[in-house]
Amino acid sequence: MIRIALADDHKLFAKGLEGLIEEHEGFLVTGLFPNGKELLEFLEKEEVDLVLTDLNMPIVDGFGVLRHSKKHFPNLKVIVLSMYDEEKIFKECLQLGADAFILKDADPDELIFTIIEVYEGRYVKNFSRVIQQADQTPFFDAFREKYRLSRREAQILKMISDGMLNKDIAEKLCLSIQTIETHRKNIHQKLQVTSRIDLIKKVNEMHL
Repeated sequence: MIRIALADDHKLFAKGLEGLIEEHEGFLVTGLFPNGKELLEFLEKEEVDLVLTDLNMPIVDGFGVLRHSKKHFPNLKVIVLSMYDEEKIFKECLQLGADAFILKDADPDELIFTIIEVYEGRYVKNFSRVIQQADQTPFFDAFREKYRLSRREAQILKMISDGMLNKDIAEKLCLSIQTIETHRKNIHQKLQVTSRIDLIKKVNEMHL
C-alpha cells in the first residue's frame, strides 16, 4: 500500500484528486492539507511514503515543503503538482529534491503512472516529458472517444502504428519501458486485440 499525503489549497481539486487516486488498488490517501505547514506537521507524526504538493499555497508553499521534507524526511518521495510548464520552475524543483513534476491538466493516468514510477524508483526526470503533458494536440479524437483512450494511450498507439518499438517509444516520451508495456497492455484491452498485428489492423480500419 502506497501511503500518500496531498497538499493543495484548492479544496475541490484536492478532493477530486483524492477520489481519483483511491480508485486504484494499492493507493491510500492519508491526509489532505490546504497548505504546506499543516502537511509538514502531519509528516512529523505519521508515516507517509509519498507527497503530492502544489507549489502555490499559503503559509508554506511547495518550495518550502521540498526544502523541509528533503532535509528532515530524506526517504520521502515528493511529486510537485503545477499549473506552469516552465523549465525554470521545473529545474528549481529538481534542485530542491523533487522526485517528479506533473502538470495539473495532465491526463489522470499520467498522474497514476507517475506515482508508481516514483515509488518504484524508475521515474525519468526530463522537461520534455512535462511539455508533452501540456500538449493539447488531439490524436484522432473519434478513435479516442470510441475506445476511451487517454491522451497518453492515443499518443503511444500512434507511435506503435508508425512502427516504433517499446524501447524507442520509451526514449521518445521519457518513460520507462515497463510503463510503455503497461500502457500497451491497457490499449490492447480497450481495443480488444491480442497482438500488434490486430492492433494495427484496427487502426487501419478506422482510416487513421
